[in-house]
Amino acid sequence: MKKSNLLPLALLLFILTFSGICYGQDNKPTINHVAICAHDLKRSVAFYSDVMDLTKIPNPFHDTVHQWFAIGPNAALHVIQADCPTVAHDINNHLCFSVPSIEEFMKHLDKLNIKYGDWNGNKKTQLRADGVLQIYFQDPDGYWIEVNNAK
Repeated sequence: MKKSNLLPLALLLFILTFSGICYGQDNKPTINHVAICAHDLKRSVAFYSDVMDLTKIPNPFHDTVHQWFAIGPNAALHVIQADCPTVAHDINNHLCFSVPSIEEFMKHLDKLNIKYGDWNGNKKTQLRADGVLQIYFQDPDGYWIEVNNAK
């Protein structure tokens, strides 16, 4: 796999250009959705449904290459099957989710044999400077996910 130094910039440009940014109060942008490319939609849907326990939401395509998930108030994750470029994803580019109990979530990951760890890949939690515990792991296409106990 070839690692691209342009991936963070390309991802940011994609999100800003195509993410459906909408405006909130005071004309400030709010997140609408994040879109990711999946090689195998069924495998990715199983991951985000079973591992992440995200809820599927309706999408207008009604086809076999799109699946949308709720990821927060008025925010969605769009998983799109396509001929994605094969690149090594950098951990600096990640989606982050918060859970009430990181310990319970780690037990869930253990049951599903999902490898996780700190920023360096050690099988343990990492404590941020603000006291938030976090772990990292990857989805089937190598996208990094952080899960933490932030309130």
